[in-house]
Amino acid sequence: MQPSSLEGQTSSKHPSQSRVPGRYQRGLNSDLACQTRLTESEPNTTLPSPNMLPTPDTSHVPFERVYEPAEDSYLLLDTLSASSETSFLTSRFGGETSSSSSRSRPAAPLVVEIGTGSGVVIAFLAAHAATLFGTPTVLTAGIDLNGHACHATTSTVRRAVADNPSTASPPSLWLGASLGDLTTPLRPASVDVLVFNPPYVPSPELPAQSSATLVADAGRKTTFDEDSYLLSLSYAGGRDGMETTDRLLEALPGVLSARGCAYILLCAQNKPDEVKGRIEGFGGGWRAVTVGESGKKAGWEKLQIIRVWRETETEEHST
Repeated sequence: MQPSSLEGQTSSKHPSQSRVPGRYQRGLNSDLACQTRLTESEPNTTLPSPNMLPTPDTSHVPFERVYEPAEDSYLLLDTLSASSETSFLTSRFGGETSSSSSRSRPAAPLVVEIGTGSGVVIAFLAAHAATLFGTPTVLTAGIDLNGHACHATTSTVRRAVADNPSTASPPSLWLGASLGDLTTPLRPASVDVLVFNPPYVPSPELPAQSSATLVADAGRKTTFDEDSYLLSLSYAGGRDGMETTDRLLEALPGVLSARGCAYILLCAQNKPDEVKGRIEGFGGGWRAVTVGESGKKAGWEKLQIIRVWRETETEEHST
């Protein structure tokens, strides 16, 4: 079900991309590739630096029907663990100490990934919450249209949390992966951090949603056409690769909390500068800046990640 506009081109969102199996150590200067294979040893017990946080294991994921981690996934991990972003996130959501009273502690942030795929990104955030957010008390959840992805995500999160006890949020703070369309399962103004790696590849049209193939049924084998359809949900973005992302952008003001922010991945064909201009056109202190980029061609599309948020009065006066 590859869109005709992609013929002869290679994309990190294309379902035939080369696979990157197992658990790896990433670095901010790794050129978006995993460099050092970790052995299957004891769980991590020391607090690692942000640029050396281990990538969650996804070896259990059925990649024939669930999007496999690729350059875009690892760009998200590197960006979210960059010092600029850990400082931003910690300033908004950290502050918990052993001496903090229950009254003075900020509410636990709700971190949601939309379109989880394998779950590698939300698992990374849950497994390294203390390092990334300045507190292990972080609620995490995922949403995907693909039921197989929802099952895979829960397994990925549980494994990653167990592997990283010194930095992970407690297992009970994983709220689960919901089968749903974008923000529909979420309450208004409830999300503190939203992460979205959308289907960004331009295509003649979006895949038609088919409820018959969305729900994972462990007792039934999927057909090749069903698997192809499920994978197409992860990469086919319609006109300019933006039809799904446009819907998410429209929902952001209603779903983010007052202190909320979003990290959204875009490719060059999505016209990122125009997207950022539209967001800042919301008014009311809305900001959108590029906080991560591939710096090279990843397949055929150059990637970048924008952070979207509303400036507080304090932030407005400090800029």
